[in-house]
Amino acid sequence: MNNFFIYIRKSTDELDRQILSIEAQVDELKEFAQKEGLEIAKTFIESQTAKEPGRPVFNEMLSLIGKGKASGILAWHPDRLARNSVDGGKIIYFIDTGKIQSLKFPTFWFENTPQGKFMLNIAFGQSKYFVDNLSENTKRGLRQKLRRGEWPGWAPIGYLNKEHKIILDPERYKLIKKMFELCSTGKYSLKDLKELMFSSGLKSRAEKVLSVSMIQHTLANPFYYGAFFYHGELYQGTHKPIVSKKLFDKVQGIMEDKSRPKKRSEKVYVFRGLFKCGECGCAITSEMQKGHNYYRCTKKKVPCSQKYIREETLAEQISDILQKVSLSDKWKDKMIEILEKEQEETDRAGFSFSQKLKSQIKEYEDKLEKLLDAHLNSDISREKYLEKKQKILIQKIEISEKLKAFEKKGSSWLEPAKNFIFASNQAQKAATSDNLLGKANSLKKAGSNLILTDRKIKYFPRGAWEILENLPIFGAEPRSGEAQNAFRKDENLQLLRGQDSNL
Repeated sequence: MNNFFIYIRKSTDELDRQILSIEAQVDELKEFAQKEGLEIAKTFIESQTAKEPGRPVFNEMLSLIGKGKASGILAWHPDRLARNSVDGGKIIYFIDTGKIQSLKFPTFWFENTPQGKFMLNIAFGQSKYFVDNLSENTKRGLRQKLRRGEWPGWAPIGYLNKEHKIILDPERYKLIKKMFELCSTGKYSLKDLKELMFSSGLKSRAEKVLSVSMIQHTLANPFYYGAFFYHGELYQGTHKPIVSKKLFDKVQGIMEDKSRPKKRSEKVYVFRGLFKCGECGCAITSEMQKGHNYYRCTKKKVPCSQKYIREETLAEQISDILQKVSLSDKWKDKMIEILEKEQEETDRAGFSFSQKLKSQIKEYEDKLEKLLDAHLNSDISREKYLEKKQKILIQKIEISEKLKAFEKKGSSWLEPAKNFIFASNQAQKAATSDNLLGKANSLKKAGSNLILTDRKIKYFPRGAWEILENLPIFGAEPRSGEAQNAFRKDENLQLLRGQDSNL
């Protein structure tokens, strides 16, 4: 018989500091047993100090060994078995009489020889050995916290450490989220954010203004979307995220752009880059002459006969186009009302999509489990393991966020459709205002392939904007039932479902 008993003990002397001890030892010893190919007959768990003899579970285990139920013991370290001369003497005696043929420890080497027993006896008797082994025990606890997705250090700003957990700081987490949102607009430098957040009340725990480097470090910390790096390995945390990964990634792109060398600022021509020449296909450039902005073909490819056009003339034409593809306030309100009814119907169909995403998340979890097994079995290197784990974990996080977003919105197209309605209503306001930038932005949303030929604009309605151009009733006031009939046509709904990135 070559069966082993697993013996796990935590001390009653330090309850608060050894909460992880039992759970961590179970995981570590089972992994060790699997790796070494050990056959485990029974596991004994005890919460009692080993400084004095008389532990009932330990004595029960030795009694069963004396009856031949097992021939070996697997424990984390010799100090888990005995820290007194009586219990240590029992172990040595059982080895001498052959009742214990083997002792296995992940952190201590033992061989059943006179020298091995001598060293084991020293380990039992040296209380100082506990101090030397404290570092390894601490690492074990850290590994267990990491397995559970718990950050083993001091919580970053926006969070608090409380009762061995990390929770949101009610005074700061909303300000951290606001800082990410402001940065994502691309309008603020790190210095601007420092001043804005300080004026909003965001301070360090020492009640000091956050430095620019601290602002930069915070915006680049994945902890805020629910993940963290520890010794180069990415983990998914159990703490509550402050921002979505989508917003976090957008901020990283903004900061990367800002880190590049800046070009000299030039005069802004609102309509530059908006059109192409209808004769030769070149870009339309701009320049100022006698106090007016003019737009013309660059004529870089072939000779071109197209002439200049004043900015004011372009603005008038854009206003005319926007009037054709815009919605009045009353039409906007009517169509939003119809969309809300549509949303009630589509919510019923969302269950299957939600289940599909949950199934994908489970597949990624299974992949992570198999990857860990392969790493523990030395089938793949640690570098390959870390690389694959990071890719799978990021995919899982992204799918999890997609599921959260879907469950929150209930539909993947209704919200963009509403945005389209608001954008088309905004187009009417842009058409009647003097805001040239507003006109340009609305035209880019409404049309594609914008051409300028003989000082006239030609464009192709983009997606659902074609509905508004082809149905002139949208320019008038909605009559009873008219909005619903026009809006619920199958082809119109399909166009609305296609609205997303252009809004």
